[in-house]
Amino acid sequence: MAVAAVCGVLIAAAVIRPSLLTVHTSKKAPAAKTAPTQPTTTATATSTATASEAPVPTSRPSVSPYSSDGSYAVGTTSLVVVDPVPAGAGAGRSLPTAVFYPGHAVPAGEVPPDTTHAPYPLLVFSEGYNISVHAYSALLGDWASAGFVVAAPTYPDTEPAGPGALNENDITNHPADLRQVITTVLATAREPGSVLSGLVDANEIGVVGQSDGADVSLAVAANSCCHDPRVKAAAILSGAELASFGGNYQLSGRVPLLVTQGDADTINLPGCSAQIYDAAGPPKFYLDLLGAPHLTPYVGPGPDLRIVANVTTEFFDGELAGQTAALAALTTDGNVVGGSTLTTAPATPQPGGQCPGAPG
Repeated sequence: MAVAAVCGVLIAAAVIRPSLLTVHTSKKAPAAKTAPTQPTTTATATSTATASEAPVPTSRPSVSPYSSDGSYAVGTTSLVVVDPVPAGAGAGRSLPTAVFYPGHAVPAGEVPPDTTHAPYPLLVFSEGYNISVHAYSALLGDWASAGFVVAAPTYPDTEPAGPGALNENDITNHPADLRQVITTVLATAREPGSVLSGLVDANEIGVVGQSDGADVSLAVAANSCCHDPRVKAAAILSGAELASFGGNYQLSGRVPLLVTQGDADTINLPGCSAQIYDAAGPPKFYLDLLGAPHLTPYVGPGPDLRIVANVTTEFFDGELAGQTAALAALTTDGNVVGGSTLTTAPATPQPGGQCPGAPG
């Protein structure tokens, strides 16, 4: 699926502030409610961890009844993830990775991590082609404010402000990159003194991506080429199956799946998302954003971004943390008159047909 320069034009016209929406969830209620903000901390780490890490058993404190909004201040830090062995990409490549985490609000300065309610599930977000990670800051901050650690790598050769020419074919290396991001974040969270120390629950990992990033997330969640068994849930935001990854998609029963799609999207056609959803087994959810184009629902601002923030957060709350009340809220927030419909039916009512770029 090619997003190409179209998305670059769109995002140039939409300046996104790193501010938070009010979202319909809270992973664990902090002792005191804080107004959501998004200041940053500047801690930077470089990791070259290479081995896949087995999930580390962790204990989770008991949770209070499901809350209807984000409760944490949001801090950010950065990692440089080094993927040493991407296929056909030389000796190694670096992925600057922004990390958003739940924190305590303070009057000024850095946001300290909230370790009282740790560990938190990890979400790894993959950007679209020719779109900066920072364009999605509002959405990434929402997830962190709701009690997730969110890692968002910048993939080589697909970043509009990168040092080299754009090369969408580099997407075939991104699943290996994504797996390395998971490994590196888990390793960093085990390091004493790290900003992320003790924050990440290695047993609760989700992947989420938009456009080409959704293709990458789906491959890691459900394609034999690149499957990572550490991934326990996936949200595919306007994505598609991609033949160039090779392998076979095994969607039935592999991981809980949320598929979102604007029905006026002319870049990732609705049939592409319908193909993914229809092949998947339950639990699965299809969010149809009525009249929405390809990019706006995920970078906003506007009502579509609010719907996406609510539904994605509740999906991961329900499927990663087992909060059944979140799944009930998901049904309510996914059905907005004039805005969206959400279904768990065996198949979508969307038009079918072959998706360009998908396996035949």
